[in-house]
Amino acid sequence: MSTIALAAPAALPRVPASTSGYLVLAPSCLVLTIFFALPMGTMIGMSFMDAQTLSPTLVNYERFFSDGLSLAGLFRTAVMSILVAVCVTVLGYPVAYYLARSRSRWRALIFALALAPELAGVVLRTYGWLIILEDRGFINDMLINLGLIASPLPLSKNLFAVVVGLTHVVLPFGILSLTTSIQGIDPNLERAAQMLGASRLSVIRHIILPLSVPGIVSSLLIAFTMAASAYATPALLGGARFKVLATMIYEQVLFYIDWGFAAVMAIALLIMMLMISFLGIRYEARRSSRRSNREGGAS
Repeated sequence: MSTIALAAPAALPRVPASTSGYLVLAPSCLVLTIFFALPMGTMIGMSFMDAQTLSPTLVNYERFFSDGLSLAGLFRTAVMSILVAVCVTVLGYPVAYYLARSRSRWRALIFALALAPELAGVVLRTYGWLIILEDRGFINDMLINLGLIASPLPLSKNLFAVVVGLTHVVLPFGILSLTTSIQGIDPNLERAAQMLGASRLSVIRHIILPLSVPGIVSSLLIAFTMAASAYATPALLGGARFKVLATMIYEQVLFYIDWGFAAVMAIALLIMMLMISFLGIRYEARRSSRRSNREGGAS
């Protein structure tokens, strides 16, 4: 009987680990290059172009830093975004703590109500606040009918209205960020502190708040960046007199057809958001490093 020798399968070429890592990152890098790097490079190049002669110039940057209206818009954007970030974090923290620790049957309902604003469009929610806050809106009409005020309160077309509207828009994102951070804290730490006689307020102040700082920083950064780049809510609730960089960029592109100056405004807005994000991340990194050093010294 003849035996048939089976040839061993040829060994597949081994791909180096570094090469496989590059192959995995290639699709993401391609997408970022096409949809982020190229548009950003185009915008930066456009900011150095003269609108009339299409020649390289710094006139757009000189105009931005010498124009009081542009600097006022940058300052107004920063103030608005900071207020929204603080309001979102302060209002969202109690809800996030309840969602992270509660085992009640109402937890699912509260979670659904916290995310319910995202089911409606930004413009729809903004118009709802416009009906509530305008001079002949729900609040002013109710106060006038009750005889508490004689003339409408200035609740719309100002910073207050924009902060209220943006807080409503961004609040679900802050709640989700804070809930995730609080859920990562071991509940046994709270139980141990309460067994040793600590009150609920002391537990939250000395245990929950310090350990949830990463979530607080994340909530502040998310709310700040979303508020700084928002257009619809400041345009509708702020009116024509309340101008932030997003609305000013829109005007420069559509009404004045000045793409170079609009690009400078967009770059200023991007730099402001990057600086705030860098400061927040840097603060959290230093805090984590100090905490690790203390734990290492204690052990």
